[in-house]
Amino acid sequence: MNYADHGYLRVAAVAPTISLANPVRNAERILAKYHLLSSSDCAVVLTPELSVTGYSCEDLFLTADLQRESAQTIADLAYETGPTLLIVGAPLLLVDGRLVNAAFVLAHGRILGAVPKSSNPNHAEFYEQRWFASGVGIDAAHEIESLEFRVSPKHLFRVGSTYCAVEICEDLWMPQPPSAQHALNGATLILNPSASPEQVAKADYRRDLVRMQSGACIGAYLYASSTVSESSKDVVYGGHLLAAENGVTLGESELFLNDAELLVDIDWHRLRHERAVSSTFRTSDRSNGYRIVGQPTNPVLKRLRRDISPHPFVPDDADTLDARANTIFKIQTHGLIKRLQSSGTNKMVIGLSGGLDSTLALLVCMDVQRELAWKPESIVAVTMPGPGTSTHTRESVALLTRAARLKLEEIPISTAVESHLADIRHDSRDDVTYENSQARERTQVLFDLANKINGIVVGTGDLSELALGWCTFNADHMSSYNVNVGVPKTLVQYLTRWYAQRRASSPLQHALERVLETPITPELLPVTDDEIAQRTEEIVGPFELHDFFLYHFLRTGGDVAKIRMLANLAYHGAYSAEEVDKWLRVFVTRFHRQQYKRTTLPPGPKIGTVSLSPRGDWRMPDEADWQQILKGLDEIH
Repeated sequence: MNYADHGYLRVAAVAPTISLANPVRNAERILAKYHLLSSSDCAVVLTPELSVTGYSCEDLFLTADLQRESAQTIADLAYETGPTLLIVGAPLLLVDGRLVNAAFVLAHGRILGAVPKSSNPNHAEFYEQRWFASGVGIDAAHEIESLEFRVSPKHLFRVGSTYCAVEICEDLWMPQPPSAQHALNGATLILNPSASPEQVAKADYRRDLVRMQSGACIGAYLYASSTVSESSKDVVYGGHLLAAENGVTLGESELFLNDAELLVDIDWHRLRHERAVSSTFRTSDRSNGYRIVGQPTNPVLKRLRRDISPHPFVPDDADTLDARANTIFKIQTHGLIKRLQSSGTNKMVIGLSGGLDSTLALLVCMDVQRELAWKPESIVAVTMPGPGTSTHTRESVALLTRAARLKLEEIPISTAVESHLADIRHDSRDDVTYENSQARERTQVLFDLANKINGIVVGTGDLSELALGWCTFNADHMSSYNVNVGVPKTLVQYLTRWYAQRRASSPLQHALERVLETPITPELLPVTDDEIAQRTEEIVGPFELHDFFLYHFLRTGGDVAKIRMLANLAYHGAYSAEEVDKWLRVFVTRFHRQQYKRTTLPPGPKIGTVSLSPRGDWRMPDEADWQQILKGLDEIH
């Protein structure tokens, strides 16, 4: 397996110990790191600002000896490079007499190009304008030891099948960092060799700056700062190494370490997808004059270091989950409040099955009731037992409504269903007509009851069921307002558990835990010995897998080969490769065949970055051919 084929690149930031004004010694340490990291499948190795000389050489930068030795060392480093890009920093004296603070990009035994620093700070502890000219507007040919290259801030360097670009230290801290234009012109990876001294809370600011700039650029950002081996005459450097991707920190080093290194795997295919779907990125103004340099390479990545979450919709840590759960409930609650106000009603009609989805919707209705200080009568809870309803789920509904201090209205549907089936001369008890007639009867009851009391029907179906089309058209597929439409099944479970642990009374917590222990089921087939006859996940597959497929299909733009590869990594030991293949086929087939249900979707609030609303995030023809995608899955083997 070569993970580079799926858009992954390993990149490294290093902060070697430096000897001030000793380029030869510094080059030895840099090369040792470079060769080690190259053998670890790194496609890029980034060192700090002015790493060949050290950042704190001061007036020594103006001496002919250091300038000459730096240039010679750059050439020597270049000769030692292979396909892995090496980024080093050194002063560069241009033909016109200007001295610039430059980052050199080296590979294949060549100097691919040099990027001059645009913003030279000259305040507080910084005096760069004493030595260096700005690189703004520079585009000049140069030569060191017969190695020809250009000096320009508008370089795009090939790395694998994508591009990277360089901005230097202070350039990032400016109102309009060069990285914005680098990204708009094609760089998916921004490299920042830096020399940022440590002060109280500065690391926090720097961390946020790198993370947010990666988000603004819809790109990856790799940052390497000078180490404690710099001069400590007035300031101390911490060797901070940072990596971020589209607003998310991928990793960072501990401060004040000698010879620190940071390796991360970036996903440039995902970044390419994010940019393609962003209309603002596509329409942003781009400057011209960019030059692509370097030759295409075929990087190899034999082992992926990146963590692949098996539950991408669910936060990994308790604090984030707590904050996110609060936000989700507020979105659902205030979305429903607005719909009630615009409908001129204070009645919420909800069908309760004893399952997770209707339970979560009930909790939202309770929050609306609490927010508006409405009486318990504002929630009209209805249970509609039919041929497939078990004693267990009926008791769960009773426990829920009793704990919520709500009156429960029971309206059996068996007689109505039997009458309807007789009317259409249907006598089977194990087909889709039999099942759907129950779902449609329940929906009719809810809407007619809402008409009777001037209320609205609160929908309960979740995002995962909608992706699979696991709902009956014009039945549970329909509602006046669906509060769960943006919540995937895996998140429904966590939200319900969070509510039980954080906000529920003791009786309600007991009822919620009972619901959480109940198998997911539509209960549309007759029960035998009062046991649940249908288990949804045995029919359509595990929802955690389908949520994983949905996330990577819509959010990261993965093709079936990549999604399959990621699923096998994320669920290693939980599902076999054959099981992943089986349920991925089910997902692809059902997702495409069931689009017609999403085309006629009722309103409901968007919760996260993945939504299937036909009025917003996802539009596709109802008749799309999915067979070609399945052929792509066959070709993997």
